[in-house]
Amino acid sequence: MNTNTDRRVAVIGLGAMGGAMAATLHRAGWDVTGFDPFNGARAAAAEAGIKTTASLEDVAGTPYAVLSLPAASMVETTVPQLLAAPGTVAIIDTTTSEPATSKHMAELAEAQGAAFVDAPVSGGRDGAATGSLSAFVGATAAALTAAEPVLLALTGGKYSHIGGPGSGNVVKLLNNVLAAANLVTVGEALGVAKAYGIDPATAAAGISEASGGSKVSANMYPNWVLSGTHDSGFSLGLMARDAALAVEVAAQIGEKPALLAAVAGQWQDALAALGPRADFTEIARTVAPAITPAGAPSTPAA
Repeated sequence: MNTNTDRRVAVIGLGAMGGAMAATLHRAGWDVTGFDPFNGARAAAAEAGIKTTASLEDVAGTPYAVLSLPAASMVETTVPQLLAAPGTVAIIDTTTSEPATSKHMAELAEAQGAAFVDAPVSGGRDGAATGSLSAFVGATAAALTAAEPVLLALTGGKYSHIGGPGSGNVVKLLNNVLAAANLVTVGEALGVAKAYGIDPATAAAGISEASGGSKVSANMYPNWVLSGTHDSGFSLGLMARDAALAVEVAAQIGEKPALLAAVAGQWQDALAALGPRADFTEIARTVAPAITPAGAPSTPAA
């Protein structure tokens, strides 16, 4: 177990997920400082009682850091700045990043006596806000031990040590492309049910109790699609990126997952029709418009 007792943690990126994780750590007794370049994100965190800064330099050398960033490229530029001052114990990267980036960052951190773990998370805003996320962890055993206090606070122990650096990213991408596929297939299936005159909500409830059921049929479609709210908090642009990246990562090792590639293509079509800021559950509007209150998109997104 980690014996470090310094409870200072920097949260880098105060968007929907990062802001919720910062609030969870704050409630758990951590001394949290949040960084985000955007005034609105810092203001929202400050309302939750979290100290904020507009300068990444201010949190360099903080014993613990949690990254919640939009892309691997930002991880690559952020980690060296955090390590520029001595004192870092562990950097926990919850970004859905790229395996090669995580391997490189882990090597960079280890060379400076610190730990880096890729720990992309699942569970959305609600999981982040309640400390009940699940995480896919890629790390050496020593790095995992160093990062464990923060991981426990964010997940309640609900994390899986997948393997070495980068492996957490691989499995998270596979998780997301499977979810992406399920959002398409459940939508198409419920579209068929409606064409037969069956209420899609009734069909979804029945399927969810049987072998074809999933979180998508039991929760996502009833709560966000059939209701027309589409307010999951996760964007279509990010899911389209993750699906494409999963197929790309597979290709890098010579794998050719045909069905997953076809699904990734459908997400690119939805991205073109709805734009990156649409909620990811709005994929239903392109694959099964008859079951969504908003129907099909009327014009392609700019």
